Amino acid sequence: MAYVSLSTRDLNVLEKIQDPEYDPARIVQVDMSLPKDPNFKDQAVYDKVAQLEREIILSIQQLELANAMPAAHGTTDVEGTIQGYRNCITQLGSLIQEYPGYASAHNNRAQAIRRLVGDSMLISGSQQLSQALIRDIDDAERLQMAETALSDLDRAISLLTPTTPQTRVSQNVARTLSNAHTQRAAIYHMTSKLMESNTLAVPQGRREGSWSKLDFEENASRDFAMGGRYGNEIAKALAVSTNPTAKLCGQMVREALKEYGPAYSA
Repeated sequence: MAYVSLSTRDLNVLEKIQDPEYDPARIVQVDMSLPKDPNFKDQAVYDKVAQLEREIILSIQQLELANAMPAAHGTTDVEGTIQGYRNCITQLGSLIQEYPGYASAHNNRAQAIRRLVGDSMLISGSQQLSQALIRDIDDAERLQMAETALSDLDRAISLLTPTTPQTRVSQNVARTLSNAHTQRAAIYHMTSKLMESNTLAVPQGRREGSWSKLDFEENASRDFAMGGRYGNEIAKALAVSTNPTAKLCGQMVREALKEYGPAYSA
């Protein structure tokens, strides 16, 4: 079998199919020597805030671990876990109130909310997904949690996104941006899947309130692509499957390979 050597242009075209927003001039540059968070000028203050956050997250990790052990025997303390997450959200809220520029706390509070109510938080009266700890939630609380989660993700992204494509970022910044974009994409993607057979209910004033199914699909794909660009390979792959244009391009490529592929295997 003969192998075809692809040019840089060919590779860029293939990357464009995977990521419709791909631009070789906008590849993320990670610099390990940069400060972990550019919004903290005092390293001692950053270390203090990061340690407080770690202690909050550790309490949740311990709660999940303790909850997983009885689950193996068919019993779980769901209410205790729910309360633990509520406490975590409250503590992260206090940390955010004191340090509003700390993007990681915004990202982690959104993640805790997703664990409580799932990714269908923009759908009214929908059956909660298996990932959600709260299986029966009233619309008022769901809307409040959705507003907090989406605002947190928007804030985390705006705090850390480089001003220019050529600006280098630290590994911590890349990780937080990857997580925030991927989390927002997951919410948008789930909404696009459920909204046709359910009622869309978005917090008042949020831009998503006027979106169509196609808008949610395109924005989910864009966020998945950004998550991939900052280092999440799963998000990068999901960018294709959730983007209508990319799916069409992929289908065209597959059809072309079916027709012309044998010519390359002589």
